[in-house]
Amino acid sequence: MLGSKVRRIALVNQKGGVGKTTTAINLAAYLARMGKRVLLVDLDPQMNATSGLGLRPERGVYQLLQGEPLAELVQAVDGFHLLPATPELVGATVELAEAPWALAQVLEDEAYDLTLLDVPPSLSPLTLNALAAAQGVVVPVQAEYYALEGVAGLLATLDEVRSRLNPSLRLLGILITMYDGRTLLSQQVEAQLRAHFGEKVFWTVVPRNVRLAEAPSFGKTIAQHAPTSPGAHAYRRLAEEVIARVQEA
Repeated sequence: MLGSKVRRIALVNQKGGVGKTTTAINLAAYLARMGKRVLLVDLDPQMNATSGLGLRPERGVYQLLQGEPLAELVQAVDGFHLLPATPELVGATVELAEAPWALAQVLEDEAYDLTLLDVPPSLSPLTLNALAAAQGVVVPVQAEYYALEGVAGLLATLDEVRSRLNPSLRLLGILITMYDGRTLLSQQVEAQLRAHFGEKVFWTVVPRNVRLAEAPSFGKTIAQHAPTSPGAHAYRRLAEEVIARVQEA
């Protein structure tokens, strides 16, 4: 059980290509469909969440950090709001090196039930800012050979962040992504993660799915692009699990 009310959730994995941004976008879409007021913050200088939703804005997270109001920077997308990334966010990586609380100090998101923070695939100053601002963490993990070691290392990092920056930070859940039930490897990885981390692993497993992979090229969420696909069903179930775990806090 989480120790404080969870309103901000950071999606974190220091490894790239694990479905983190795909999860951020589609979890936001289904949380919104379940009646939640949702803000998605794109904290990745690669701007994948922003471009994956078909946007090319000129103002976003960087301007928020410079003091511009949140309400003037968000854009409405498929039932939720996006605070986009822009090219200037690259510079923020340097500027925030000594300011881990900068995001928490300016992110006035009380108008939202849940705020999702999509962070870079590294333990950068932007990632540390997200972890300092969040109460919960979702860790997407690809069903691959080194998954267990990667999660163990990341959880150790979360323990350090909790002790140094944010005592309220808790693991909301580990999400298995890119799962192929036809392969022995995926089955073994899932079994290992569940044996080692138990109820910390979400029951929902996100499958490998062509529709999920192609949705960003259309600038759409999976709920818009292919609402009856296996990927869409998975993210709907994940949203239900996330709401349940948040309500337990």
